[in-house]
Amino acid sequence: MDFAISINPNAPLPLHRQVYEELRQAILAGRLKPGERLPSTRSLAQLLEVSRATITQSYDLLLSEGYLETIVGSGTFVCRQLPDDLLSPAPIPSKLQPTNSSVSLSAYGASLSDKAFFRPPKSEVEISFTYGRPAFDQFPIDLWRKLLSRHCHSQTDVLDYTYDSQGYQPLREAIAAYISRSRAVKCHAEQIIIVGGSQQGIDLITRLLIDRGDWIAVEEPGYLGARRAFLSQGASLYPVSVDQSGLVVSELTKNIIPPIKLVYVTPSHQFPTGAVLSLPRRLELLAWAQKTGTMIIEDDYDSEYRYGERPIPALQGLDQGGSVIYVGTFSKVLFPALRLGYLVLPQNLVYVFARAKWLADRQCSLLEQYALTDFITEGHLERHIRRMRSLYDQRRQTLVQSLFSHFGDRVKILGENAGMHLMVKIDTHLSDDEVIQRAAIAGVGIQAAYPQYLKDSPGHEFILGYAELNEQQIHQGVKRLSKALE
Repeated sequence: MDFAISINPNAPLPLHRQVYEELRQAILAGRLKPGERLPSTRSLAQLLEVSRATITQSYDLLLSEGYLETIVGSGTFVCRQLPDDLLSPAPIPSKLQPTNSSVSLSAYGASLSDKAFFRPPKSEVEISFTYGRPAFDQFPIDLWRKLLSRHCHSQTDVLDYTYDSQGYQPLREAIAAYISRSRAVKCHAEQIIIVGGSQQGIDLITRLLIDRGDWIAVEEPGYLGARRAFLSQGASLYPVSVDQSGLVVSELTKNIIPPIKLVYVTPSHQFPTGAVLSLPRRLELLAWAQKTGTMIIEDDYDSEYRYGERPIPALQGLDQGGSVIYVGTFSKVLFPALRLGYLVLPQNLVYVFARAKWLADRQCSLLEQYALTDFITEGHLERHIRRMRSLYDQRRQTLVQSLFSHFGDRVKILGENAGMHLMVKIDTHLSDDEVIQRAAIAGVGIQAAYPQYLKDSPGHEFILGYAELNEQQIHQGVKRLSKALE
């Protein structure tokens, strides 16, 4: 076993006493647990490069004081029943107390030290309308395990570094073919970089294209994770309103706005309102970006799920000027722990992004990239999406019907025809936090929309995810919520 003991041959304290004190402190502090086996005297002597007699003396002292016990034929162990007065943790020596309490953070580090940094609360309730989580029990886990096993047994290069920081070439080819069919994205594999989820992609874009003080236009309300990435790089944010047709592009064409370096949009299913950016506004946004030299980040986080409407082609597919960076992810269609997403870049940006990706983490897991390649090329991805689209549509309709049934005209539903969540506005005299607290007491978890606003929120808006809940849970959750707010 690995065993870290610090001894000093030049110290006035004899070596056997030094070993004794180190072991005693390890037992008292809990680093050595009751019943844990210690190395033999011979092996510990070899490890510490001291005589076996030195270790034997140390063990004998600890045995005599009740810290250790021996079992014939098995070895020496920490005593399972230590005296009560020995169980209190040993004090940390003053020399180990932190001495440098004034470490200077970088500007980036300082931006992350904000105590108000928002993290979605972990839900401890019976029925949670958490957004962004797919139906895990519907994922074909046996098939995924089979694909992983196929590559675990067939090749060893999954254990190695790769020379290509852009990602596994066959996976990039499969993604290019898939998004060309499903989203009308115009690209080839050389324009794609595999990243550790869309958040890493957004972070790379920000680091490479934004300097401190540059302006980024963001949707209002909009995705908080992107905003925090922008702010951490020292960007200034310019909020642009969202209505039922998506981003109000006319607010970008005013002469009074600051020079915009980037625009971040979720055009296929605006987060959190669910609005879809209309085709005229897409064309208007692209024309403005080409005229001003502004880059657009198109976050297409859950565009696979549209209900009853034909999807509008991605902004990237309509772009004629190389103004769009397309961000895609598999977190919503497969599972978040996969941590695989991708960027589709204008050709002139590929090289620098590939180098930045290499510096960030060398590569994403090759094993998962191999398995995902097969999952796409063998048709499993599109079959899974079709099945989940039907299931989520049923759950969406159940949620909409339940809200109207229990709340009537006290609720307004936004963005109900796409994605895995919808946003509701509830007519209530309670504050948002009071609504959340009452819901939690009733065993229902919901999240307010106000953290997604850069400026003041109108209030009483909530984001309800439905993908992970069955129809009975949705009915019961809405019923409990209604009663809790009476």
